[in-house]
Amino acid sequence: MPILNWFGKEDVVNHHKKIPFRLLKKNKSKSVGDSENLIIEGDNLEALKALLPHYQNKIKCIYIDPPYNTGNEKWKYNDNVTSPKIKKWLGKVVGKIGEDLTSHDKWLCMMYPRLKLLRELLSESGVIFISIDEIEEHHLRNICDEVFGSENFIEKIVWNKRIPKNDKGIGNIHEYILVYVKENLIRHKFKMPKEGISEVYNFVEILKKKKIPIIDAEQQLKKFYDKKGYDRGITLYCNLDENYRIWGKINISWPNAKNGPRYDVLHPKTKKPTRVPDNGWRYKEETFDGYLNYKKVIERHDHSFICGQMWFAKDEKTQPSYIQYLDNVKDFLLRSIVSIKSSGGSELDKILPGHGFSHPKTFQLIKIFLETFKENDFVVLDSFAGSGTTAQSVLELNKEDGGNRKFILVELEPEICKNITAQRVKKVIKGYEDVPGTGGGFQYAVLDKKLFDSDGRINEDCTFEELASYIFFEETRTILDVKKIQKTLLNTYNDAEYHLIFKGIGKNSLDRKFLVSLDRQKNKVIYADKCALDDSTLEKYNTVFKQIPYEVKEF
Repeated sequence: MPILNWFGKEDVVNHHKKIPFRLLKKNKSKSVGDSENLIIEGDNLEALKALLPHYQNKIKCIYIDPPYNTGNEKWKYNDNVTSPKIKKWLGKVVGKIGEDLTSHDKWLCMMYPRLKLLRELLSESGVIFISIDEIEEHHLRNICDEVFGSENFIEKIVWNKRIPKNDKGIGNIHEYILVYVKENLIRHKFKMPKEGISEVYNFVEILKKKKIPIIDAEQQLKKFYDKKGYDRGITLYCNLDENYRIWGKINISWPNAKNGPRYDVLHPKTKKPTRVPDNGWRYKEETFDGYLNYKKVIERHDHSFICGQMWFAKDEKTQPSYIQYLDNVKDFLLRSIVSIKSSGGSELDKILPGHGFSHPKTFQLIKIFLETFKENDFVVLDSFAGSGTTAQSVLELNKEDGGNRKFILVELEPEICKNITAQRVKKVIKGYEDVPGTGGGFQYAVLDKKLFDSDGRINEDCTFEELASYIFFEETRTILDVKKIQKTLLNTYNDAEYHLIFKGIGKNSLDRKFLVSLDRQKNKVIYADKCALDDSTLEKYNTVFKQIPYEVKEF
C-alpha cells in the first residue's frame, strides 16, 4: 500500500502515545440533568486520551467535521491549522521545523494522531464518517488508509448541498464524507430511510378517504412523484391494490453474467408460456411456483393480472414481474450521493439567534448516517463538535424512535463550547420558540490536571474512582463500571479479582487483616502503597501485590 509522507510525520506518527492522561472534571452548573451524554471543553487530542480508559473499543459511531484547511480566518471557529493553539502544539511536537511546514503538512500533523486515537476508541463493529472538501480530501484518504487500513475503506460519499459556489467558474455544490470501518470482516449494511416516504403515505391515505378510483388514484400518485422528484427507490412503487396499498413491479431476470435457470411460466389468462428473460429467471422453478396462485387471479383495470405474488401483462408477450410492496422496503442502501439541503445555518439561527457561527452542518445529514445502524442504543463521538450538530441529530432521532443513543462532544474553544455548543444542546433538550424539547441531558466537563505529575507520581487530587478506572483499564483493557465497585474490589476479570486500597496518597497498606478477609482460593491483584506481608504469604493467598505509584503505568 502506498504511504503518504510529509514534513513532520516522523514526529507525530506515535505522538498519541505520548499524550499525558488527564482527568475529566465535570461542571455541574453547566450540565443538564443526569445523563451519560458528555460535552468536553478542551483540546480533542487530550480529550480523546482521557476517554480511553472508559471507551476504548466501545464507540459504535464516530462523526467528525475537522477543519477543511480553507485559510478562512474570519470564521469564529477557525478553519485553519495556523491558529495560535495549533501553532503552539506543532511547535512542541515537531520543533522549529513546524514553523516552515506548508499548510498541508501542518494539517496532516494535526490530524494524524487524532485519527490514531479515534481508531482505538472505535468498536470492532464501529464506523467512522469524516466530512471534508476537495482541499484535503486526497490527503485524508491516504492517512485514513494508513490508520484504519485501506481494506476498511467503505465509500466516499458525495454530499450534494444544492448551494453552488461560483468562485471557480464551476458551481461547486458538493462536499465529501469518507466512510471507514474498524473491521471489514464484520459486515455492516448501510441502510437509509427513503426520503419523503411519509409524505407518500399521507397522500395515498387522502386518496383512499376520498374513495378515488384505483385507476385515477394511480395517475395522481405518478403526478405527485413527478412534482416531488423522489428517488427511484420510491417512484418505482406506483401501483395500488384494492386497499390502496402501494406496490411496484420488480424485475425477475437473472442479475449476473452467467445465465440463470430457464423454464416455462404460463400466462394466467392465455395459458401460453410467457417470454423468458435473455439471462434466464432470477429464481429456481420451485421457488417461482411458490409465488404463483392460478386459483386466485385478479384482473386489473388495465387488463393486466395479479397471480399470487406475480404481475402479468395482458398477454404472454411481456415477461412477468414480482410484486413488492413499498411498506416492506422502507429503507434502501445508503447512496454514494446524498442530496440534502445545507440548512445548518438556518437551523442554528432558530435555536441561537445571533450565534455568529459560520457554516454549521445540518443535523439531518448526520441523522442519515446514524439511521444506517440497526441498533438504537450506542455511543456517538464527535471530537470536532463545533456548534453541536451531532448532539442534536442524536437527540432528535432518539425522540423519533425511542432510542437510547448517547453522544460525546469535544470542542476546543472555551467560548464556543460554553456559549454555542452547550447552549444549543440545552435548547434542543428543553425546547425553543414553538419547537418542543427532545428531553435528555448532558454532563459538561473540562480537562483537569494530569493523572501523573512531572515526576510520574499520581496527582494528589485523584479520586478513588478515577484511579480505579485507570488501573483496571491498564490491567484488562476493559472499561470499569464504577457502580459495581465493592469497597476495594474493582471487578473480576479472567478469574482474577482486582483490588485497590486507596485512601489518599501514601496512606494505603496491604496487611494480613485485609488479606485474610478475602477469598483465599481466588487469584487476586492488589494495588497499595505498601505491603506488610512477605512473598510466601502472598503466594499462599494467591495474591500479586503491585505498588502505587511505581506499578501504575502511564499511557
